[in-house]
Amino acid sequence: MSDIKTTQQRNFEGEVVSVKESKTIHVVVKTTKMHPKYRKQYIISRKFAVHDEHSRAKLGNLVTFVECRPLSKTKRWTLVNIVK
Repeated sequence: MSDIKTTQQRNFEGEVVSVKESKTIHVVVKTTKMHPKYRKQYIISRKFAVHDEHSRAKLGNLVTFVECRPLSKTKRWTLVNIVK
């Protein structure tokens, strides 16, 4: 048995909404949830600061990103690839 702990990285897909900072993009991830009592679907949106080393992502692109070590006060995510 090994004492190595493996962690599963969380990954998300979202739309780029800001590219104003250098090496940082802001991505909005929208998920649909259902109200437990009224059974109505609604949209939850969350904004993430994502590290983009080579500034490849443009405004409006669909991107995937994964969890990483803290890079700054707000950045804990790094860009994997640009989907669209």
